[in-house]
Amino acid sequence: MKIGLIGLPKSGKTTLFNLLTGSHVATARYDAGRAELHTGVARVPDPRLDRLAALFRPKKTTYASFEVVDLAGIAKGERAGLETKEFRNADALLHVVRAFTDAVSGPPDPKRDIVDLETELILADLEVVERRLERLEASIKRQRKEAEVREQAILRRLKAALEAERPLRAVDLTPEEAKAVRGFTFLSEKPILHCLNLDEKAIADGSRVVEKYGLGAIAAHRRTRVGWVSAVIETEVAQLAGEEQQAFLADLGLEEPAIHRVLSDCYALLGLISFFTIGDDEVRAWAIPEGTRALEAADTVHSDMARGFIRAEVNSYDDLVAVKGSFPELRSRGQLRLEGKDYIVQDGEVCHFRFNVAR
Repeated sequence: MKIGLIGLPKSGKTTLFNLLTGSHVATARYDAGRAELHTGVARVPDPRLDRLAALFRPKKTTYASFEVVDLAGIAKGERAGLETKEFRNADALLHVVRAFTDAVSGPPDPKRDIVDLETELILADLEVVERRLERLEASIKRQRKEAEVREQAILRRLKAALEAERPLRAVDLTPEEAKAVRGFTFLSEKPILHCLNLDEKAIADGSRVVEKYGLGAIAAHRRTRVGWVSAVIETEVAQLAGEEQQAFLADLGLEEPAIHRVLSDCYALLGLISFFTIGDDEVRAWAIPEGTRALEAADTVHSDMARGFIRAEVNSYDDLVAVKGSFPELRSRGQLRLEGKDYIVQDGEVCHFRFNVAR
């Protein structure tokens, strides 16, 4: 899974990229406004995985993760960078919104910036639709093909929505229609998290950003979330560890680093859940779309497991913790189940896949 990090210039986007991925990209490198990309991997914090690791003490603990692609700031009216293939292939967008006063840009206006960014996404998609419609019209005049006629009808409907300034994530498409236009990787169709980057003095307002900045209507949009972070404070938090970090967070009135919530919001935005595998060498969280069958979950771990799938041994995280990690005790309680390939894996379940690949 891939998250595309986007924002207007000077929103603190690259600072957030560094926090998410543990990178050290210099923010000044984007001052020239070039369509420069950086990529990194963000680990999704999960206290359940931490607890399992403490119980089983594996050699390695691996968190669920996703790729983050950081695009140079998109100034109003400048959309060239949006055509970058790596960015268009993102599964969702994380929009960093300035919510702090800047010496040059002045007081923040998150609602305006969100509308401006959404407008750029809509216009970028409209350009793609119009170019394709021109080619389709010429092709259909030469030789009428039903597949192209159907595509033309879909694109005309999408064009009407875009011209009405509606992002494509708000348009209802049948599974067949969605499949027909998937290759266009429309930006305004992707789920989006608008993450307000607060001034360090405004952390107390974090839970009220939607009300404070009049973002209720935006937050109610389909496949849209509104969150917050203070990149300045999170940079300080990231430099601390253990009790020192906890004390600093307590002084701020935070239970955990806000960056953890941003990662969790991205995870939810992508419609992902986690299941766990446990072994002597590794305890690991695996990200899968909600509603995934056991067969596909096995394939996530290794293709051989799916190819030779027999059964999935499944138990809940809570049950396993209650018996302090004892699988024999789980079995004696009837809490270790055998499930078939069509079983829908639930969030937090521990899975062991039985398989046999014939030689």
